[in-house]
Amino acid sequence: MSRRRLRFGIFLAPFHSSDENPNLAIERDFQLVEWLDELNFDEVWVGEHHSGGYEIIASPEVFIAGAAERTRRIRLGTGVASVPYHHPLMLADRAMQLDHQTRGRFMFGMGPGALPSDAFMMGIDPIRQRDMLEEAVDVIVPLLRGETVTRKADWFELKEARLQLLPYSNPKIPIAVASAVSPTGARIAGKHGIGLLSFAATSKSGFISLPKNWEIAVQQAEQNGQQVHKHDWSLVGPMHIAETREKARENMRFGLEKWVWYFNEVAALAFNWEGNCDSLIDQINESSFGVIGTPEDAINQIERLWEQTGGFGCFLQMAHNWADFDQTKRSFELIGRYVMPHFNDLNKGRVASMDWASENRPEFIGRADQAVEKATEKHETEVKKT
Repeated sequence: MSRRRLRFGIFLAPFHSSDENPNLAIERDFQLVEWLDELNFDEVWVGEHHSGGYEIIASPEVFIAGAAERTRRIRLGTGVASVPYHHPLMLADRAMQLDHQTRGRFMFGMGPGALPSDAFMMGIDPIRQRDMLEEAVDVIVPLLRGETVTRKADWFELKEARLQLLPYSNPKIPIAVASAVSPTGARIAGKHGIGLLSFAATSKSGFISLPKNWEIAVQQAEQNGQQVHKHDWSLVGPMHIAETREKARENMRFGLEKWVWYFNEVAALAFNWEGNCDSLIDQINESSFGVIGTPEDAINQIERLWEQTGGFGCFLQMAHNWADFDQTKRSFELIGRYVMPHFNDLNKGRVASMDWASENRPEFIGRADQAVEKATEKHETEVKKT
């Protein structure tokens, strides 16, 4: 199958169980980003959360500023900035500063906010959050283009607002909006010609909605004189891989049950999975929500997403801490070594050369043998002359 280049990265919420030292957990997140940079992953998207005890990065921008100093080439994005919690001018200004601080490695992801408990603490009605997101994006995008904006909403006001800096990135800062099942994200992406982050791509309802949401984005783009590109479409899904399925399953005993408990008992998204670790593994694999297996299993999952969408730009693994840190790093290493090359044809030339050499091996060996024989005869002839 002919493919354009597929990028690889992670969505880093992060998820840290509440019995861990939070300081060490955040440091481990930095070390993970450094490891991904070494493995030649393309990008990291960092979440914003304020409650629940597990997702402990309150400011993705602050984390990104630190990670940028510890990495060389990997791109770093807000995944996502919870727009209703901030004045739009402040969000745009911080994004512009990070674009300069990272020398163009910053990506600006925006969303309505994922945890109802966060919105509750700020007195925000969750029913309003998607409308607030759309209102804010309507002014943030032109601000980042260098335009002057005057706008009044019921929760913010801009009076001849403008940014002091123009983008370091040429021609603009990469921008994306969160999408799950509802059409909100797709509508906003199409309206402004920006990227789409499909966070629920491997859930049953999210997977089914992928083609429809992309169709909505395309329709909205056409109606607003914009264009959307599948290169800017990222799909999120969890996986953990090892050399064998048995080893991958064993690795799950570290943290899978805690992760599922958090979603079923604390977070807004309940999976309704039950049972012990082995049962949870089976439910995750059989539902295709995630992959706990081998590089081949990971390839099959991404192929499934590719077939459902007709192509996309980036596969983002959901960072989850199902396994301990060493095995987590090993999983990403195996992705880099065996999964990424499959989708990017990194070994196409090597395989072609190997096939050619194998096909012509009898002739090559024959000529090599003749060369040895000729050299031997030449030596013996010269010896006889002396």
